[in-house]
Amino acid sequence: MRKLTFAMNTSLDGYIAAPGDDLGWSVPSDELFQWWSDRVGATGLALYGRKLWETMSSHWPTADKQPGATPAEIQYAGRWREMPKVVFSATTTTVDWNTRLVTGDAVTEITELKAGDGGRIDIGGATLASAAIRAGLIDEYTIVTHPVLVGGGTPYFTALDNWVKLTLVESRTFPDGVILTRYETKR
Repeated sequence: MRKLTFAMNTSLDGYIAAPGDDLGWSVPSDELFQWWSDRVGATGLALYGRKLWETMSSHWPTADKQPGATPAEIQYAGRWREMPKVVFSATTTTVDWNTRLVTGDAVTEITELKAGDGGRIDIGGATLASAAIRAGLIDEYTIVTHPVLVGGGTPYFTALDNWVKLTLVESRTFPDGVILTRYETKR
């Protein structure tokens, strides 16, 4: 069975995007950007909700061709394009860059993907992740907390039906006071 990890940046007050979908507060240091790039390079499959897909696919497919692209951005863009991806959306009609579109039930599809062979599966996007959390499918939470209070926006976690008990397996500090914490779900 494949491991399913929910990994995203969050503000200290628990938002993955500020009001207006503003992500300006989450610009990573070089070290954190390299950590994210290495993570993408090691991901067996990435699952995206529509909003996160739109954000990622509007930039990364051609980021390495932009004037002034850094070696790290070039590496990340290539890794992102090569990484297998699944987008869950009822409104998106086409996807590209090693991506498959799913318009049906996300929980059923994620359950089937977890049961298959392959490397770790990463899930991103608050709405998609919350469905997987409520279904008990998330095995690990990787929370990258930035030292900023944004006061509202898209929450990292939505309301849950039941508690999810976790065990801390890693913590790490990055430049600018960013703290990574990794938790495994207690089963």
